[in-house]
Amino acid sequence: MSTTGTTPELDRSWPANDAADELRLQREFLAFLRVTAVNKAAGLTPAQAIETPLATSPLMSVLAVLKHLTAVERYWITRTAGGADEPLLWDPTDVHAEWRLAQFDTPSAVTAAYQREWELADRAIAGLTPDSPARADPKYTLRWILAHVVQETARHVGHLDILREYLDGHTGE
Repeated sequence: MSTTGTTPELDRSWPANDAADELRLQREFLAFLRVTAVNKAAGLTPAQAIETPLATSPLMSVLAVLKHLTAVERYWITRTAGGADEPLLWDPTDVHAEWRLAQFDTPSAVTAAYQREWELADRAIAGLTPDSPARADPKYTLRWILAHVVQETARHVGHLDILREYLDGHTGE
């Protein structure tokens, strides 16, 4: 793993108060949470970003959470909702695979991969409505998938809050 460099903080926008457009609102909340997740890694050293301080979750580091969120978006938004033919980022036979870090999983590489996935996901669901059936699994709607990914991302942002406070005392949204 690299021992130099940190990731920069991104600008965040709170979702608009106008809830008339459901899809826009869901996507704005997801965008807010995505940036919040990345910002939890901003300013950490590479050693801090890979530290796993929680004894009951020995694979949970800041970078592992971001890597997991990338895999979640790939599976649910890019592949399932959008039907894109992108490779899975997890191993169905190993429920912890996307939590394990490799030598190339530096703060900049992991955050860049997460941000690239946002673009893939956005392209994959372009033109869909909340009621659109998922292209790869029509038992789900885009509405359901986005709600699921928003809740998953929000839950893990909470984990990132705890990790970040433990690592360097930084608190805040």
